[in-house]
Amino acid sequence: MTKNETGGFWRALRGNRKAMVGTVILLVFALVAAFPGLFTSVKDPNALDFTPALKPSTGHLLGTTGLGQDIYSQLVYGTRQSLIIALVAGFFATVLSVLVGVTAAYIGGIVDDVLSMLTNVVLVIPAFPLVIILAKYAGKGSLTVLLTVLVVTGWSYGANQMRAQALSLRNRDFLESARVRGERRSYIIVAEVLPTMSSLIVANFLGAALYSVLSAAGLQFLGLGDPNSSSWGTMLYWSQNQQALQTGMPLWSITPGLCVALLGASFALINYAFDEIGNPALRPVRRQRVKRAQAS
Repeated sequence: MTKNETGGFWRALRGNRKAMVGTVILLVFALVAAFPGLFTSVKDPNALDFTPALKPSTGHLLGTTGLGQDIYSQLVYGTRQSLIIALVAGFFATVLSVLVGVTAAYIGGIVDDVLSMLTNVVLVIPAFPLVIILAKYAGKGSLTVLLTVLVVTGWSYGANQMRAQALSLRNRDFLESARVRGERRSYIIVAEVLPTMSSLIVANFLGAALYSVLSAAGLQFLGLGDPNSSSWGTMLYWSQNQQALQTGMPLWSITPGLCVALLGASFALINYAFDEIGNPALRPVRRQRVKRAQAS
């Protein structure tokens, strides 16, 4: 990201309340994931050390599960894996999107035809049923398998956007100048094309992270993750398995679902700042609305 784009991002971030809210939520989750010991004194969230089905109290802020585990500590320790899934799967899905989309657009010809066909095939397949099938037959219970499934199913939409953007840049003067200088294709793509697309790449990462955190929670809720891991999706799986809503332990189901929604919302809200970078016309429209509101 160039210096001007970096400054533009921070200006857009400070001037966009929704983006600021999303950033604060993400930073809070990152702090909890990095230092869970600061937020709970329980060392092992899966230990059956307490009386089952306790109501919320000062000793157990969210009560205990039907198995005798502290719900609040499970929520705290589950933040790390949920955030890791979102960031790692989002990152690699974005890398794959960039490789496929930019390569197809810049090289063109038969390479473009083959990669575009592959992208379109993956796009038209319903995503979540495909995720379930892959997770089921690739071997459930492994975080690596879960991440791989999310990357394999989460790159195609971003690749389509990357290809469209790269096609609009392919014949620009600054790229023609690089070709005339005799620069290699790899150098042109890395040093000339990608910096120009940086805001779109970050926006695609945020979208892929949002897809990953929601899909991972869904898979774990269906029992296609590791049932012994500490994550919000696993909490949902066990709460449903133990009929938490019917047996007077609603917080066992509600709180992890709320955290999944909040983390997903944070990625979506931060995208507003990048919308302003990628679409400069949005900034004056907002300023005009503010001026009209102040005048009235």
